Amino acid sequence: MAGSTTAERGERQQESAGPPPVRRWRRPRLGVIIASAVSLALLGAGSVWVLYGSEWLRVRHVSVSGTRVLTPAEVRAAAAVPVGAPLVSVDTDAVQARLRGKLRRVDTVEVARSWPHGITLKLTERTPVLLARENGRFTEIDDEGVAFATTGKAARGVPMLELDVSRKGSSAASLRRFGAGRLVREAVRVAGGLPAAVARDTRTVRVGSFDGITLELGHGRTVEWGSGEQGRAKARALTALMKAAPGAWHFDVSVPTAPASAGS
Repeated sequence: MAGSTTAERGERQQESAGPPPVRRWRRPRLGVIIASAVSLALLGAGSVWVLYGSEWLRVRHVSVSGTRVLTPAEVRAAAAVPVGAPLVSVDTDAVQARLRGKLRRVDTVEVARSWPHGITLKLTERTPVLLARENGRFTEIDDEGVAFATTGKAARGVPMLELDVSRKGSSAASLRRFGAGRLVREAVRVAGGLPAAVARDTRTVRVGSFDGITLELGHGRTVEWGSGEQGRAKARALTALMKAAPGAWHFDVSVPTAPASAGS
C-alpha cells in the first residue's frame, strides 16, 4: 500500500497539534488612559493660553496699502482694529464691514492677520468717471454709478455730468419711465465705454433722455451718442469718423452702422 502523501502528513500533524492559540486583547491600564487624557488637556489649555492669554500673539500694528486719496490714518480710524487684543480674536469680517460702511471711497478691501503681531488692510479706492456739480461742490461717481464722495474741487480729467431733462416731450417720458438714477447709470455706461483718446478730451456728458446722450469735447466739438447700447460699435465708429474727418465739429454715432460727421 502506497505511503501517505506530504499533504496528508501535514494535515495529521495540524490535527494532533490542535487549534492555534487565541491572542487575547489586553485593555490599556487605567493609569495610561488618565495620563494621556491629562496630557491632551494640558496641551489644549496651553494652546488656548498662548493664543488668547499670553502677550506673544497680540495686535501691535495695523498696516495699510492701496490708498490714493484716503490716508492710512483715516483707514485705521475707520477700521477700529483693537490694538493690544489677541490677534486670533480679531473679527476680520467686522473690520471689513466697518471700512466699507464708513468710507464710501473704498471699493474693495482685504483684511488679514499677519502673525505674530499685525493686521494688514489692502484696499482699492473707487475711481470717478463722472462728476455732478451741485451748490459749488462736486460729487464723484464711479463706473458702477455709485456716488461715493463730495469735494470742493473737481477731479482733474473727469467729465461733468449734466442731467438736462425737462418736464415736457421725450425728456419727461424718459424721466418717468427710467427715473433719474437709471439715466445717471446710462451716462456712466457711456463714459466708461469711450475710446481712451475721446475720454481724455470729453468735458461734459449731457443726458437729455435715455437715448439722447451727447458728449461735449474740447474745442467746441460734440458727439451725438444716443443711448448706452452698442457702446463698442459706437466707439469704433467714432474713432473711424475722427480719423476720416479730423476737422469736423459734430459727430453722430447714435446709429453706429450709419455714422455721420458735419463741419470741417
